[in-house]
Amino acid sequence: MSLQLLKADTSDALTLTGISKRAFDSDVFVGGATAEGPPGYMSVSFHTQMARQGHLYKLTEEGLIVGGAILFLQGNVLNIGRIFVAPEHFRKGYGSFLMQQIESMFTGLKEITLDTPDWNIRTNSFYTKLGYTEIKRDRGFVYYSKRKTFG
Repeated sequence: MSLQLLKADTSDALTLTGISKRAFDSDVFVGGATAEGPPGYMSVSFHTQMARQGHLYKLTEEGLIVGGAILFLQGNVLNIGRIFVAPEHFRKGYGSFLMQQIESMFTGLKEITLDTPDWNIRTNSFYTKLGYTEIKRDRGFVYYSKRKTFG
């Protein structure tokens, strides 16, 4: 496995949008009522804007995009807006690799935060397995945090 997490360019937005749509639509198989995802998950203009603002990342294998992330850094706290992996790569360690890379790429972080829908069995067990601690539940979402010195 020769995976890399790299900053995405606006030219990557179309490919990342397609992967995002397929990944989040698959949540219907793990508790989602319908095939849908977070705001902008199937919008090329949203992903283009995230790339322009420096928040969009791509996960590549042998140069091909296989997943992505939207990250927001504020001081020494990183919020993982979302991660996604192409469904054909589920359960192969790509998501774990993606999270490890995110945790190591920013120096001096004190905390990483994220949220996920409470109905999503797959993501809730995934984040718990990676050492994230549930900090609250609100309006159908579970909020997680991981605190330590990263990077």
